[in-house]
Amino acid sequence: MSQFRTIHDQGFDEIIINKSKFIGYASPIDSEDEAIEFINQIRKTHRDATHNVYAYVYGENSNIQRYSDDGEPSGTAGMPVLNVIKLENLKNIAVVVTRYFGGIKLGAGGLVRAYTKGAKIGIESGMIVDKTLFYDVLVEIDYTLLGKVENELSKNQYIIKNKEFMENVKLNILCIEEDIEKLKALMLNITSAKCKISTVNSQYYSIKDGKVLE
Repeated sequence: MSQFRTIHDQGFDEIIINKSKFIGYASPIDSEDEAIEFINQIRKTHRDATHNVYAYVYGENSNIQRYSDDGEPSGTAGMPVLNVIKLENLKNIAVVVTRYFGGIKLGAGGLVRAYTKGAKIGIESGMIVDKTLFYDVLVEIDYTLLGKVENELSKNQYIIKNKEFMENVKLNILCIEEDIEKLKALMLNITSAKCKISTVNSQYYSIKDGKVLE
C-alpha cells in the first residue's frame, strides 16, 4: 500500500454512561499477532472488568476482520466497535472497549451506542493519520541555493523532513515512488545541476494536515 488511514499511536480515553465506565483503547498494528497481543494486554490490565470487547482490522484489503462481544448480547458490542473502524476507513488497527458495569442495564440500543462511543474516543485519542510510503531523497546543495530550493519544494508540495548544515546543506526530502524522477529533474533544473542527489530506503510516515508526525 502506498497510503492508508490508521492511527498514529496507542490511545485511550474513558466515559461514564449510566454509571457504567467504558474505557476505549486503540493501537496501530503491523500483524494479526500484534492485535492479539494488544487485546491480551488490555484483558490482563482489566482482568476485573465486566467485559473487554474488541475488534481489529488488518491487511492491505482489510481482509482480516475479527471481533468479540465478550459476553455482551450478540451484536451489541463487538460489531459496533468494528463498524466504527470500517466507517472511518481505518486499516491495521485494534480497538478494545473495557466496561465496568455500574448497575444500570442499558438495553440493546444503549449498548450499541455506548460501545460505539467507547471505540470512537479510543481511536480519536490515538489520532487518525494517513500512513504514506515515502522514499528519503537526499539532496546536497550550496548555501546560496537554499532559499530558492525551499521555495520550489514548497510550491510543489514536497515535505522537507530535515536539514543538515555542514560544508553544504543536506536536505532530506520525502517523496512518493512515482515522483522520484520528477523531483530529481526539478532539483537539477533549479540548481543548474549543482547538487548531489541520492535515494535511500522507503518507510511509512504518519501525515497529519500535510505535516510529518514523529
